[in-house]
Amino acid sequence: MFKRLGGMFIRATQIIDKLGIGKEQKPKLGIQPIFFCLFAIALSLTVLVNACSLGQTQSLKPLRVGIPSWVGFDIVRYAQPAGIFKKRGLEVELVRFENTQDASRAAMRGGLDATFSSFWDVMQVDPGNGKPVVLLTTNISAGADGIVAKPDIKTMEALQGKKVGAKLGTINHLILLEALKAHQIKPADVKVLDYSNDVAAQKLAMGEIDAAVLWQPLLGETEKSVKGNIIYTTKQVDSLVIDTLIASDKIVKAKKAELTQFMLAWFDVMHAVEIRPKEVFAMAGKSLGQSGESFASDYAGLKKGDMTLNQRMFAAEGRLNSAKAEIIQLLKADPRHGRMIRQDVEIDPTLVNEAMAGWKP
Repeated sequence: MFKRLGGMFIRATQIIDKLGIGKEQKPKLGIQPIFFCLFAIALSLTVLVNACSLGQTQSLKPLRVGIPSWVGFDIVRYAQPAGIFKKRGLEVELVRFENTQDASRAAMRGGLDATFSSFWDVMQVDPGNGKPVVLLTTNISAGADGIVAKPDIKTMEALQGKKVGAKLGTINHLILLEALKAHQIKPADVKVLDYSNDVAAQKLAMGEIDAAVLWQPLLGETEKSVKGNIIYTTKQVDSLVIDTLIASDKIVKAKKAELTQFMLAWFDVMHAVEIRPKEVFAMAGKSLGQSGESFASDYAGLKKGDMTLNQRMFAAEGRLNSAKAEIIQLLKADPRHGRMIRQDVEIDPTLVNEAMAGWKP
C-alpha cells in the first residue's frame, strides 16, 4: 500500500513540474500549498485505482442458479451469509424449484444460467436452447436414498411380484432400477405405481402398496411409522444417484468466468464443511427453517462434492462417463418412464479443472 502511494506521490510531483511549478515558483507557493496540491492529486489517483479495481469485480455478470429442494444442493446456501459469493465477486440469485426436472428444463430454455440437477434427470431433460453440459459433481448418494417395505418384506428378493411406489422417470425410479439390478431382479418383475415421494409414503402407511422408494428424512420416518424394513439404500452400491451442476452450452461460452467463480465458491463451502461443519449446517439449516442437527443428519448420507470426488468423476475415464452409459442402459431396460434419452449430454471438465487448479483455502 505504501509503495503504491509512494509511486503516486512521485507521479504527482511530475505532474506539478509539468504544470510549470519549477524551482523558481515553488518558494512563492510555500510548503503547505504544494503539500495540499500533491495530496489532492494523490487522492484522486487513489480513487481512480480503487474505481478500476471495483470495476473488475463488478465486471462479473449476475448468475441465476436453480436449486431444487435437496440437502446436497441446499448446502450451498451457506455461501450467501458467510460472504463467500461476495468474496468471489459474484452476485448470485438462487431460484427455488420443487424438483430437478423443472429446474433442468428452465436451464435448457434460457430461464436460468445454471442449475443443480441429478445426472439422471439431465439424461432425460427436454430439448431447449442448446445441449446440457455437466460442470460439477455436487454429491453422490451413499445411504440418503432407499426402499422401505412393509413388515413382512425383509429383502429385495421378496419384492418380486409386489407393488412399489415410485414416480416414473424421476430419481426414485433410478433408485429402484439400481436396486433391482444389484439384486439381479428384472424391472418387469415388480409392479411400479407412479406415485410421488409423499404419496408413496402415504400409500404404504395405508397398506395399499408393499414398498416405497423414498429419500431421507422421509425414508427413516416411514420405516418407523409403518414398523417396516429398509431393504435397500444407495450405500450398498457405487450409486448412480449423482447430483450435478449443469448449464446449456451457450451459457457456458457466455459466462465462463462467472461459472468458474461459482465453482470456486462451491469448493469454499466444501472446505468449510471440513473445518467448521456445525457452523455450515446451522447456517444452511436456518435458511430452510430447520435445525443444524437436522440438516447434518440429512447430509450424512451423501458423499460430498469436494475436489477429491470431482477429480474422480471428471477424469478421462472417470465415473461420470461410465455412469452415463449405465443410466442409458437402465432407461432402455424399463421404458415405463416414457421419456426420451438425451444422447448429447456433454461432460466438460474444463471449468472444474480450472477451478480446482486455482482454488486456495
